[in-house]
Amino acid sequence: MENWRRNLEELARAGMLRSLRTIEGVQGPRVRLDGREVLLLCSNNYLGLAGHPLLARAAAAASLDLGTGSGASRLVSGSLALHEELEERIAAFKGSEAALVFNSGYAANTGILQGLAGPEDIIFSDALNHASIIDGCRLSRARTLVYPHRDVDALETLMKREWPQRRGRWFIVTDGVFSMDGDMAPLPALADLKEHYDALLMVDDAHGTGVLGATGRGSAEALGCLHRIDLHMGTLGKALGGFGAFLAAPRVVVDILVNRSRPFIFSTSLPPAVLAAAIAAFELVGGEEGRHRRATLQAKREIFAAPLRAAGLDLCGSTTQIVPILTGSPHPTMAAAAALLEKGIFLQGIRPPTVSEGRCRLRATIMSDHDPQELAQAAATIIEVLHASPSPDPGSGPH
Repeated sequence: MENWRRNLEELARAGMLRSLRTIEGVQGPRVRLDGREVLLLCSNNYLGLAGHPLLARAAAAASLDLGTGSGASRLVSGSLALHEELEERIAAFKGSEAALVFNSGYAANTGILQGLAGPEDIIFSDALNHASIIDGCRLSRARTLVYPHRDVDALETLMKREWPQRRGRWFIVTDGVFSMDGDMAPLPALADLKEHYDALLMVDDAHGTGVLGATGRGSAEALGCLHRIDLHMGTLGKALGGFGAFLAAPRVVVDILVNRSRPFIFSTSLPPAVLAAAIAAFELVGGEEGRHRRATLQAKREIFAAPLRAAGLDLCGSTTQIVPILTGSPHPTMAAAAALLEKGIFLQGIRPPTVSEGRCRLRATIMSDHDPQELAQAAATIIEVLHASPSPDPGSGPH
């Protein structure tokens, strides 16, 4: 116990101690935090669906009709009809033969990679991939070769080097939208490589699904290569406003995962309310309201980001609704986050190990139902707070 206390004290001295906060109310543009209303700029509820009445009514009706729990894993007590309906919708949405629902994005990424890859295989992984992908690579026991962020030439160099002694399957695994930088993977170029080297391309599109593309099908749709992706991973708990995750893929891949993916096999399945809300979310995202919310989100993102760029702040190459503002080291980052909270703006300071040393940032996220005037004022306040703080560390220049 004493060692753990010392660990916590060391984290506090380094500006790295984390703690939980309690908010009140729906995950909307504004919430109550510590008894006062604040602007919420750190939610992944990008389309504002977490409090949407259509999803709430669907969840309530499913609970009344089918109860609050699923009882066990699907291999033990069977699938609900809602599981199958949701998976059919996901497969159609991503243009795949089949889909499989998982209990979280973390469970999906670890379960997909652990279930598909093994010691004879190689996973080529982007350096800034999500922690769940990193852990999935470890659990798979495959060789994992990390290529520099978005560097297609470096990836091809690795693949050429490995080609003469190839034995097993090859996987290229990447985020579609990188959660800390807000930039996008070069998916068409990655698809070219996977086709040339007979690899499978897996895209974690947790932050693109529902948001990007003409019909919300994600980063691959936005970049014109939706049908060239082999393994589409996405979440139900960000733009889709609910909870859980999925893989859309060929039927044989889904069948293998049903037999090999430990997070799927050994977890009680998602309950009726969650499934029904997700089905309603896909219906909404695919309709006129979804198109309107995506267009509104993009416009509001620019209202927020443009003045930050004009003030000379480093946004880490972001082109999406995730807008990071580089700050450098932990103490000034957390001091800025605290100062902004005092002014009624709730966003998070991001520190190692989530990002690398010298790459701390304030991570802001935009929702389609944010008030444009409030976003403009928030940007002005961020500029004011950061210009009053020490400059970022010398080694933490443009990404």
